Amino acid sequence: MAERLPEAKGAGKVSFWRTVRVVAWAFVGLRKRSGHQQDMAQVKPVHVIVVGVLGALFLVLSLIWLVNTVLAA
Repeated sequence: MAERLPEAKGAGKVSFWRTVRVVAWAFVGLRKRSGHQQDMAQVKPVHVIVVGVLGALFLVLSLIWLVNTVLAA
């Protein structure tokens, strides 16, 4: 039987928008170490992965739309 790993203190109490903000900061690459450590202690990795994939998809689709719009003009 598999053992469950203990969850980080405060994990699961983070709103969707806070997770989006954490991922957005990661995309930009600017973040204080203390803020990063606090966020990583509170968010669930699965949520960060899902929001990150959706954010990357949104970024790629936005760039494709922008290029098509510019080339069509």
